[in-house]
Amino acid sequence: MQHFPIFLNLRGRTVVLSGGGEAALAKLRLLMKTEATLRVFAAEPCADLRALAAEGRIVLTDRSLQEGDVSGAALFYAADEDGVEDARTAAIADAEGALVNIVDNLEDSEFITPAIVDRDPVTVAIGTEGAAPVLARAIKRDLEERLPPVLGLLAKIGKLFRPAAERLPMGRARRDFWGDYYFDAGPRAYEAEGEDGARAALEDLLDRHLSRGEQAGHVDFVGAGPGDPELLTLKARVALDKADVVIHDRLVAPEILELARREALLVDVGKTGFGPSASQDDINAAIVEHASQGAHVVRLKSGDPTVFGRLDEEIEAVEAAGIDWRIVPGITAASAAIAGLGQSLTKRERNSSVRFMTGHDMKGFAEQDWRALARPGEVAAVYMGKRAARFVQGRLMMHGADPATPVSFVENASRPDQRVVEATLGDMADALADTPLDGPVLTFYGIAPRRARAEATAFEQEMAL
Repeated sequence: MQHFPIFLNLRGRTVVLSGGGEAALAKLRLLMKTEATLRVFAAEPCADLRALAAEGRIVLTDRSLQEGDVSGAALFYAADEDGVEDARTAAIADAEGALVNIVDNLEDSEFITPAIVDRDPVTVAIGTEGAAPVLARAIKRDLEERLPPVLGLLAKIGKLFRPAAERLPMGRARRDFWGDYYFDAGPRAYEAEGEDGARAALEDLLDRHLSRGEQAGHVDFVGAGPGDPELLTLKARVALDKADVVIHDRLVAPEILELARREALLVDVGKTGFGPSASQDDINAAIVEHASQGAHVVRLKSGDPTVFGRLDEEIEAVEAAGIDWRIVPGITAASAAIAGLGQSLTKRERNSSVRFMTGHDMKGFAEQDWRALARPGEVAAVYMGKRAARFVQGRLMMHGADPATPVSFVENASRPDQRVVEATLGDMADALADTPLDGPVLTFYGIAPRRARAEATAFEQEMAL
């Protein structure tokens, strides 16, 4: 992020603009929404600028900008539509301490003006670092359609009511109150009785929330999916937005943690296979401790919490403490990884079932029904199987599995850095050793990437001729 987004208080401050044409007018249309004093310098101001000056909306000086004109100003816009003149006026403004924006010159500007959705006092600023103005305008248009005009009025009413709402405890109680107002009681009251109704609804709503008493904690066991934020479910997004505390695994992508509320406490309990990790008892205790204090806790697990996530142990701990809970399922790694291979987990005349298995358990490598798995046509998705590759290979071949059976390794499924390693049962351990994979890996036994399978079929047909 090159440009840090902030909202600058311009009440009682001065903004200076140099320019007398369309570029100057375009900036002024936005700046006139602020409470700043707007001073414009133009040797040949257009008629629209003169009209704005006559209305008292800007202070217009009919000459070019000179030294001393920008002294004390917060911001300066160079909008002369002439490179030489813009550079001259920008140099004056910079020397006199103002932040400088040169219209249509990102490289020489100290700040940029974003696209803005105005629901005063609710303001949404959209920036693309100057890389894609068309995209910024498209996002603005979409938000304009989504945010009702009444939202600004409700925010103004709510702002005046904030001291009264401080009777509610900090944190979840206040958030629930304001959420009820802005997204339920407020819009309904405004639609029925206008502005007076929206104001009266606040008093009634506050009385109801004050009578609720202290709210009990709650735990959501949420699947974060395989890593791609776009594969997160809508229900998971809502849970993250409401959470007071997010207790997450090591494999949860940073982009997904970014979706949690900024005020939420993030607790990393990252368990690492065969390495240092938080004990399960400590994780259970952390969940119970925060929920017992009235927090909305999201226990965020990579993939789906019901698949090799030790979910039952955590639920049992929460239930023993008398805490309410629910499960929000996620897309498991096998679903994302098989999509990356361009295959399906089951296929007519190939396999009517698929095994989800783990490469290791708490005591070491996990034992399976190797004899059944070694039969032709069997398919398995092996979680946490990277270090168990040679063990799995040995067990399957010991029970008669064909060494030519395809094996695929998928690292960082669904993420931009996803990698696929193709192998066979006979060389799977060596193939994995030759291509070190540092991220989470899911192993598919009995499935090759679709491209590789098509090439192999063509080769087999050619050899048969």
